[in-house]
Amino acid sequence: MGIFSFFSKEKKESLNKGLFVTKQSFFSKLANAIMGKATVDDEVLENLEEILLTSDVGVDTSMKIIDRIKARVAKERKIETSKLNEILRDEIAEMLVSNGMEDKADFSLPEGKKPYVVMVVGVNGVGKTTTIGKLAHQYKLAGKQVVLGAADTFRAAAVDQIKIWSERTGATLVSQGMNADPASVAFDALSSAVAKNADIAIIDTAGRLHNKVNLMNELTKIKNVMRKVVPDAPHEILLVLDASTGQNAIEQCKQFTAATDVNALALTKLDGTAKGGVVIGISDTFKIPVKYIGVGEKAEDLQVFNKHEFVDSLFKG
Repeated sequence: MGIFSFFSKEKKESLNKGLFVTKQSFFSKLANAIMGKATVDDEVLENLEEILLTSDVGVDTSMKIIDRIKARVAKERKIETSKLNEILRDEIAEMLVSNGMEDKADFSLPEGKKPYVVMVVGVNGVGKTTTIGKLAHQYKLAGKQVVLGAADTFRAAAVDQIKIWSERTGATLVSQGMNADPASVAFDALSSAVAKNADIAIIDTAGRLHNKVNLMNELTKIKNVMRKVVPDAPHEILLVLDASTGQNAIEQCKQFTAATDVNALALTKLDGTAKGGVVIGISDTFKIPVKYIGVGEKAEDLQVFNKHEFVDSLFKG
């Protein structure tokens, strides 16, 4: 099994299934791009660049990949098109490795930070609250005590949804209902987590438009209030992005990283979209670790992102 040995068969199958549409779209285009060509030439590279762009890899990242392959062609002089799949796989894997992304095997938590505090941000509709619920499920499976803070108090649906997930997973919920002060909810959630000696506290936040100054000020207020309970909180600011929105996800990432200290990413809805290449583009552009990916509807379909497994699945078959 080698480098991929810690990934279970079930997780691999889930990942393969989740990336199916992206793979089908990408490789059908790639087959057309090299049709009738025995070796990689300028026309093939131009077609490949277009394929990467339409797969939402992004302009800068696509150009980096093309430049890498051009350098390889110049060095080896002649590369058969039949090897293009393998070359692409190697170059993308090397790019992700060079970005300093570390692979995790499971839903583990850092030592010495208890409770480990995660503040979750992102616009409405990206699957933010669902991701929180799935995280709670995974950490409960790992035997961790979980506290959820319903600080997205501007939408009744968000409060109701996180309540359902708390009941489903057995996580402790701290909520003050709709229209409550989000910072107050976060304060109470962390106070509860400390009192219960919980392992992790996950705080939901409002998902209004990412370019609204008031929202960003609110996130800063929440952080400051949480530090009154846990001085170095939040340990993680997790930005949830909808992979199916492609370049819009990149724009959201740009806005949020400019406004708050995002240090982890979750890419949802990779299943059913041909835009899975956005994972590569976001990883390369922002140098922020993609920590989780969503490849299906089930709670188990939220996976810890593993760059080797991702690339292996993307180029498999």
